[in-house]
Amino acid sequence: MKKIFSPLAVLIICLAVLAACSTMNNSFQLPNNHPSPDDLGEQPKVCTNCHDARGDIPFERFVHGPTWGENHRQAAYQGERVCALCHQTSFCNDCHATRVELKPSLRHQTDNVRRMPHRGDYLSRHRIDGRVDPTSCFRCHGNPKAAATCVTCHG
Repeated sequence: MKKIFSPLAVLIICLAVLAACSTMNNSFQLPNNHPSPDDLGEQPKVCTNCHDARGDIPFERFVHGPTWGENHRQAAYQGERVCALCHQTSFCNDCHATRVELKPSLRHQTDNVRRMPHRGDYLSRHRIDGRVDPTSCFRCHGNPKAAATCVTCHG
C-alpha cells in the first residue's frame, strides 16, 4: 500500500501545482472590459493615466529591451489589443508585410526594437543555414511545409 500511495501523492501534488499555475494570468491579454484604443483618445496612451503605479499592471511584461524584436512573437499573438494601445498596424507592417529587399544598413539601423533579423539578401542565402540547422528557422517561421512565409517555395 505504501508504494501506491507515494506515486499517487506525487501525482496529486503535481496536478494541484499545475492547476494553480494555470489560473495565474501571465499573458499579455487586456481584460474584456478594457476600453479600446479608439475610446482612450489621442496618443500617447500611458497605462498609469488610469491605473495606479503600485502594481496592478505588471509593466515589466511590456518592456521592449534589446531582444524584443527577436522574442515578441508570443506577446503579439496573445495580445494584439495590447500592442494596438501604442502601435499602429503600420508599425508591424514595416517588417512583416513587405516584399521589398531590406538591406541591413537601410532600415532601422540603430533601432534595437525593429532591427531586421536577416540581411537584405538573406532570401537567396537562407538555403545554407537551413541545411546546416533546419530548426533555426522554426522559431520564427514555423514548419517550412506549413508556414505561410515558406510554403510558396517549400510547398
